[in-house]
Amino acid sequence: MNEALLNGVALAADGPEFPTVDDFLLPQIIFPGTPFAMDRIIMVRVIATVIMLVILGVSAARAKLIPGRWQGAVEWVIEFVRDQIVYQVMGKERGQRYLPMITTMFFTILVFNLCGIIPGFNIAATATITMPLVFAGWCFVQYWIAGAREKGLGHFLKDELFPKGVPAPIYILLTPIQILELLVIRPVSLTLRLFANMVAGHITVAVCLAATQWFLIEIPNKLWSILGVGTLAAGLIMTLFEILVAALQAFIFAMLTTAYINMSYPEGE
Repeated sequence: MNEALLNGVALAADGPEFPTVDDFLLPQIIFPGTPFAMDRIIMVRVIATVIMLVILGVSAARAKLIPGRWQGAVEWVIEFVRDQIVYQVMGKERGQRYLPMITTMFFTILVFNLCGIIPGFNIAATATITMPLVFAGWCFVQYWIAGAREKGLGHFLKDELFPKGVPAPIYILLTPIQILELLVIRPVSLTLRLFANMVAGHITVAVCLAATQWFLIEIPNKLWSILGVGTLAAGLIMTLFEILVAALQAFIFAMLTTAYINMSYPEGE
């Protein structure tokens, strides 16, 4: 018994047997150990941003009165965001103020999401909690700014924390819930919705393709190869599904951002 205990202590001393937080962090590729260190997902974000800016910049510089196919496609996406998201929720007059923000957010999230299926990238730039949290923070900073500008900060907070038409004793329970919803629940739910969907899609595709490699390459057996063909087909189907999810999540995030900001106005209550 003592010998077994000593062996267990020795194995524990040799190193951790379970994953640590470091095992979930990507290795730093550029400038390791410095404040400017960049891992793979940050590199994907930088490259995707540069490519997006160059493509949209060139498209804008070469815009013609009669658009070609590419210009028409870009304009269609912009008009979709304008008409089906911003103007649909806010109306034209108010929506013009936030159209650049929502359009930028939609394009960026869409491109970052699609990085998960682009060969060479193979990971969504929104697949860590940081990027969705930045977008959610941007949303709620604008939410607070709009509320303070339209109502005044004091009146805005009063309306948020003490909704009208509620009996006074109920505020004892309702106001803490409102504070929690305003500061935590809404930003966190907006963040986790995007993050969880992109991570789940990436893991599903990765599992299908890993199983394909195992059944077709690692196991030299014709019977298992049939399963490999099935997992390959599932991987292709899930890749197409991830494209749909990438676009859908960009739309949902932009729509919710527009709705939240609109709620800070008096008519949006």
